[in-house]
Amino acid sequence: MVTLEDVRRLALPLPGSYEALVQDRIKFRVKRIVYLSVAPDEQSMGFAYPKEERAALVAAEPAKFFLPIPSDLRYNWVRVRLTEIELDELSELVPDAWAMAVPKRVSSAYFDSLG
Repeated sequence: MVTLEDVRRLALPLPGSYEALVQDRIKFRVKRIVYLSVAPDEQSMGFAYPKEERAALVAAEPAKFFLPIPSDLRYNWVRVRLTEIELDELSELVPDAWAMAVPKRVSSAYFDSLG
């Protein structure tokens, strides 16, 4: 199981990323774009994810991933149960979600710097 501290440790060093508290939810943003949102009970997290791919993700691992609330279905968004994933999986989800919130040149430069 991963924790909010694990999410913070991965999200905050990303270029332009910052944390905000909005209606009891901890959100991670780039400018005004939210790319991660942790539920108040810290048991689940919403994250930026391509709309056209989310049904397959949820269908493949329904114990881990689930659709957002109906009003958020219009966004590039899916949710994950933090109790069901490991740190290595979170380490992929966070930067990929962040990359959807920044210009391609920024994400490309960041991923290129990792080697």
